[in-house]
Amino acid sequence: MMSEEKKIFVDENWKDQVEAEKASYDKQAKPDGGEDPQTQDLPPASFEMLVSTFASESLIALGQVPNPVNNEYTISFEHARYTIDMLQVLEDKTKGNLTTDEAAMLEGLLHQLRMAFVALQNQVGEQTKSKLEL
Repeated sequence: MMSEEKKIFVDENWKDQVEAEKASYDKQAKPDGGEDPQTQDLPPASFEMLVSTFASESLIALGQVPNPVNNEYTISFEHARYTIDMLQVLEDKTKGNLTTDEAAMLEGLLHQLRMAFVALQNQVGEQTKSKLEL
């Protein structure tokens, strides 16, 4: 019997092709060839930005600022309490490691958010009480 030799085709340049496809995809995703369009406008990471992120969430949860997703004002005491508590944890864990300005900013912000939380709770409580009396 005659043995048939199978011809095996080995694609030697597959890595080059993958790299070319990846470069093409990256170029399409980033039209100017620069940074990712979704991250271009992000501010630099800092302690102030971290605190600001939690503060923004608190203000949204307290109905002081519209939710950026749906542009609606909503109140969630549970979420507001959580974000304020997270800021308290941050203050506790960074005590002694912050600059004077950072510590003052965090302390002042916590005070303002707590006061807004209590004021809103009182306001909602009064409105509920008024409705029950009718």
